[in-house]
Amino acid sequence: MAPAGPDRHDGRVWALHLGVLGLLALLQAVLPPFHHGMVTRIMLLAAFAAGYNLLLGYTGLMSLGHALLFAAGLYAAGLGVYYGQLAPLLALGAGVAAGLAAAALVGAVALRTTGVAFLIVTLMVAQMGFLTTLHFNRITGGDQGLTLTGRLRPLALGPWHLDLALPAAKYNLALAVLAAGLLLSLWVVRSPLGRVLRAVRENEERVRLLGYDPFRYKLLALVLSGGLAGAAGAGYALLFAYVGSAFADVLYSILPLLWVLVGGAGTTLGPLVGTALMVYVVDVASGLTTAYLFVVGGTLLLLVLWFPQGIVGTARARWWPWLP
Repeated sequence: MAPAGPDRHDGRVWALHLGVLGLLALLQAVLPPFHHGMVTRIMLLAAFAAGYNLLLGYTGLMSLGHALLFAAGLYAAGLGVYYGQLAPLLALGAGVAAGLAAAALVGAVALRTTGVAFLIVTLMVAQMGFLTTLHFNRITGGDQGLTLTGRLRPLALGPWHLDLALPAAKYNLALAVLAAGLLLSLWVVRSPLGRVLRAVRENEERVRLLGYDPFRYKLLALVLSGGLAGAAGAGYALLFAYVGSAFADVLYSILPLLWVLVGGAGTTLGPLVGTALMVYVVDVASGLTTAYLFVVGGTLLLLVLWFPQGIVGTARARWWPWLP
């Protein structure tokens, strides 16, 4: 595991992460329209995965309930825009608040269990959320969802007003959400809080004997993770002008787990790498064959064989031990 806290690698670590964000900012000038939209989507989903990684990779808690947190942000923003003509920044804030609140409620219940029981409780709570979106279909639109086209107000940034229908506005808002998630993750894992979270992951009983309350730290990790999931969900509703119950389904609990494991659990850049790779693998394979899941499965098998700790995790273990 890479050392936490200030060390001689601080400069290169921050430079690497700011460089990745700078590269993404520059890429928008050269990407063709199709890949411009793909990268926009990848950045939002990577922010979702970065939040999941705080919980799984650094705290050691595997959840199957993150679809609920993503959907909380999605619906808070989407319904606010659809019924209340909420301004985009307020809708984004509502999404983050909904993600934080949902995570706190889930944590208050689920964190009283451990191991497989935690997995099952989070899954059941998320399924309750999914069924709720279907039950109140007159409000949520159910599985057909609601389109926000024509109801989105321009994004007001001081004297500038950006139309969210423009690809450049979408790209930069997604980049801002990813930057917030990535830099928050980096700050957390290199702070004393991050050291306690890793200690909870390694030996919870020893952390308790040292005078820390593991429940509080696990709840804090879940709430931070929920805030990022809510921000990603709200961003998705605003940028793609749609909300629907499919985003509350269990698939959206499994996908961030997959992206984090492929990229490298417990690495700050792993979620971005894993999300980008798997989104493109699915897109390319589905364009070649209807049996694209065989291709996806084969790719995952090769990745597990060659990169047993995920791509970034294996790179850290073999070549760059300073990667956080």
